[in-house]
Amino acid sequence: MNALITELTGLLGERHVLTATDDVAPYCTDWRGRYTGSARCVALPGSTEEVAAAVRACAAASVAIVPQGGNTGLCGGATPVGGEVVINLRRMNRIRAVDADNNSITVEAGCTLQAVQEAATAAERLFPLSLAAEGSATIGGNLSTNAGGVQVLRYGNARELTLGLEVVLADGRIWDGLRALRKDNTGYDLKHLFIGAEGTLGLITAATLKLFPRPRAHAVAWVAVPHPAAAVRLLGRLRDAAGDNVTAFEIVGRPALDLVLKHIPDARDPLAGKSEWQVLVELSGAHDIVDDLSATLEQALNHAMEDGVVLDAALAASEAQALALWALRENVSEAQKIEGLSIKHDIAVPVSRIAEFIARADAALLAAFPNVRIVCFGHIGDGNLHYNQSRPDAQSNSAFIAQTAAVNRIVHDLVHELGGSISAEHGLGQLKREEVLRYKSEIEMDMMRAVKHALDPRGLMNPGKLL
Repeated sequence: MNALITELTGLLGERHVLTATDDVAPYCTDWRGRYTGSARCVALPGSTEEVAAAVRACAAASVAIVPQGGNTGLCGGATPVGGEVVINLRRMNRIRAVDADNNSITVEAGCTLQAVQEAATAAERLFPLSLAAEGSATIGGNLSTNAGGVQVLRYGNARELTLGLEVVLADGRIWDGLRALRKDNTGYDLKHLFIGAEGTLGLITAATLKLFPRPRAHAVAWVAVPHPAAAVRLLGRLRDAAGDNVTAFEIVGRPALDLVLKHIPDARDPLAGKSEWQVLVELSGAHDIVDDLSATLEQALNHAMEDGVVLDAALAASEAQALALWALRENVSEAQKIEGLSIKHDIAVPVSRIAEFIARADAALLAAFPNVRIVCFGHIGDGNLHYNQSRPDAQSNSAFIAQTAAVNRIVHDLVHELGGSISAEHGLGQLKREEVLRYKSEIEMDMMRAVKHALDPRGLMNPGKLL
């Protein structure tokens, strides 16, 4: 092992191979603090060629690799289990090219999502992937987990935003698939193997991504609704009225909002009543329809209020007010982290079954675990809910967390019954690696294992994750 570290040091430079315990430790614990492992060292390559050289050295020594970006994952997918070499791509953070005419941008995997957004804005374009951790989450990680975020409703998730990839394979070869084409029917679309694979098939080093015209107008509202079924009806009405201008549609349950009001400084409830359910709505479009967007949103909400679909609403009158409304939604996860541990679910069901899922899951959990606190929020517009449970006091919560398997069985079995997924956008990682076996068919698992064996026959790429 000393020989491998010596070789990596020769390839990358002494400053870019971390071996001291204190230096390595931050790379060995996930963002939530749920998983902590150990690594032989942390390699910090600065180019695709250096990544390939490091992978070849590890393969020659039969040492496993954990690809890592911003280390903001939520399922332990970027955390070493024990004894691997972590290859962190934070130094590979260059914007390689922006092609405004082609509406595409090519970036290295270590670029933060925010940096890509800013580069697009500088070219008068939009890169629409957006999530709370965008200041630290990297594109490589976003693609490896097929990240979703708040604008999937209009633009799709990471998979749909990707035109091409550059990948270092498990044997150290470099696949240059950085094509900026919308149409290319020349065989298997190989990039899709690596998107969502959580680094188990290869190491994404760069990507060519789609850009869009930059919206100049936004209309944002915080809306109280009587129940989730009303939220789904409101979504349908807004899409009928505004079409693809409906950019985001997020639901926030009262317990989720209360945690934000409790833990996040300067957070304020926009509405006087304490509705059990609220949605955050955003419409966006070209600069010449500013008034039209606001009028469309206001009119649709007024009609919905007359019909009892909406109880109350606050429309942002300025960008500052819009940002304040978005902060309420985006800080739910941070407020939960401050509050303490919870059992977390990142599920998806058809939008038409959202209300049924919430009603049935709530009832089953409350019957099995009286007084459980259910924090429900997320991307109702695309059927993705973050559905989390805990107890308000630390002592009883510790005992409740020990019942994670029983809670998961209630939630995940219902999700499966409703034709859903137990992982909508966070991946499987270590957290759901075994759980997914209950819900995926044997033929699905056989195909996944066959792909893994074909691309990583020695099992050196991110072992212990996903499969």
